[in-house]
Amino acid sequence: MTHEEILAMLGDYVDYLIANSSAEAPMWNIEKVRSGKPNKWNYIDGCMITACLSLYKTTGDEKYLNFSKSFIDWFVQEDGSIKTYDPKEYNLDNVNQGKNLFTLYDIFGDEKYRKAIDTIRSQLATQPRTKEGNFWHKDIYPWQVWLDGTYMAQPFYMEYETRFNKMQGCIDSYKQFMNIKKHMRDAKTGLYYHGYDESRQMYWADPVTGCSPNFWLRAMGWFMVAMVDVLERMDEQLYNEYRGIMAMLKQTIEDVHKFQDEETGMFWQVMDHPGVEGNYLETSGTALFAYAVLKGVRLGYLPKRMAAWAEKAFYGTCDKYLSKNPDGSLQLDGICLVAGLGGKDHRDGSLAYYFSEPVVCNDAKGVGPLVLAYTEMIAK
Repeated sequence: MTHEEILAMLGDYVDYLIANSSAEAPMWNIEKVRSGKPNKWNYIDGCMITACLSLYKTTGDEKYLNFSKSFIDWFVQEDGSIKTYDPKEYNLDNVNQGKNLFTLYDIFGDEKYRKAIDTIRSQLATQPRTKEGNFWHKDIYPWQVWLDGTYMAQPFYMEYETRFNKMQGCIDSYKQFMNIKKHMRDAKTGLYYHGYDESRQMYWADPVTGCSPNFWLRAMGWFMVAMVDVLERMDEQLYNEYRGIMAMLKQTIEDVHKFQDEETGMFWQVMDHPGVEGNYLETSGTALFAYAVLKGVRLGYLPKRMAAWAEKAFYGTCDKYLSKNPDGSLQLDGICLVAGLGGKDHRDGSLAYYFSEPVVCNDAKGVGPLVLAYTEMIAK
């Protein structure tokens, strides 16, 4: 397929997804729909609504805005409570969708969105923290910081503090990034480990560093996007902190790029073990790299020369894993269904563990990032 055909095909794919989705049964979250369980407020829907709102901004087409509004309105009640969401669950994943409430509040001015923003902010006010001040990833994972948690919570936190709280928590957000750099960055590769356990008690944690053993691609992808999204919401008056996160972002992209597959432009599920038996070129994390870099270049945080790396990743993913079924529907393959640390399944962060998780097609965790990358491809 030509590049033009790929972009046209993805445009049709997004339209197909939203035409066949509702808040109760989002087509991109096919696992949830098939399970028969009701949908809940979750981070992956947050990704898709972020993408739809971005498409509205780029194209001006009201269908994207109307879909986003009706989706969110199914959850958000007049008093600012959010159906299926409990702040006291203390799960950072649940904060992500909150970013979209700011956009809807700005467009429609409806106070229920402002109240819902405060509902989510109340979670962060009492979210348990490490001794150094980082949010625990979830209440059920004490003393643990996971890389993907930065994407889930920090952009919302930075926007709230900048707009509604006289920037009081902005330095706190910045310090959380610096702690991650201090503890989770590997000096040799420049890559960041998936998880860190401050208590060093978890079976997956190194007894000296507290870090999990490997570099999982999708966690790295969320982390790169987190830095871009936080910069976008940060006030440049925070001169040193703003430049600190920008320098961290640029260095991370430089370091990650060294692991980009020469032939396909993609990245491996476990990043620094290319070609090892069981490892594979993975869709979601590659798409997140493309999205982070394209957006970072567009907003002036990254040098223009990096856009070529992102485009190679984007088109490489589409060439390898995007196809059309005989009935005209699209298929996106090569998506790691899930990966975590700890819990009852003995998720130990080993290579064997990351290679053992199912590789699926059309799951939201791959579709969402690719659609986000697509929104940047057409926004240039």
